[in-house]
Amino acid sequence: MFTGIVQGVARVESIDAREGLHTLALKLPAGFDADLAIGASVSCDGVCLTVTGRPAPDTALFDVMAQTLNLTTLGALKVGSGLNVERAAREGVEIGGHPLSGHVDVSARIAEIRKPDNNHVIRFAVPAPWMRYVFAKGYIGVNGCSLTVAEARRERDGSGWFEVWLIPETLRMTTFGDKAVGDAIHIEIDRSTQVVVDTVRDALDEKLGPLLPVLEAIARERGIDLTQLAIGKS
Repeated sequence: MFTGIVQGVARVESIDAREGLHTLALKLPAGFDADLAIGASVSCDGVCLTVTGRPAPDTALFDVMAQTLNLTTLGALKVGSGLNVERAAREGVEIGGHPLSGHVDVSARIAEIRKPDNNHVIRFAVPAPWMRYVFAKGYIGVNGCSLTVAEARRERDGSGWFEVWLIPETLRMTTFGDKAVGDAIHIEIDRSTQVVVDTVRDALDEKLGPLLPVLEAIARERGIDLTQLAIGKS
């Protein structure tokens, strides 16, 4: 488990790209590798990776399998690319962010960047159906960083967007200051939020499912779109 409090930025030193497997050599932030052993888990841009080698101080190797390469942005890394890194949480440690598993749910895109005084606002475009789990003032994991959603909007098709406001310290400790509009990022939704939303949807489906044809007919007559409701919709 991770806390979502990024501990620094690692840089790609080399990539050994073989069929179905990439081995990344990452230059770690100063002091990050104290007692870092082979087999340890590290969050790399929100993806939980296992240390497979320690060829030099402040350097660690990570194997990334084909499925992870296909589902994340790690397959597009280049030498010099930066990644947010965090070591696995230890028992009893203070959780300054929120619990993260290091399992990416979906890749989103940066839709807009604004820079008001001493702030940095990023808007992320999220595909359907994942926006159902994103709420203003809720937690979300973005490239391994625990962030609070400032604003969120869901569209009729189930997609949508949300915004986060980043302070200078967050920009200093992460790669967000280097991101541009159109860049892909990793999203891990808050598991407690997912459980609540899915439980409510399942309960409504069970109770109202048999009435769905009638409800849809009434909705069509009145010009109401049921795609925003948790009734028989995937």
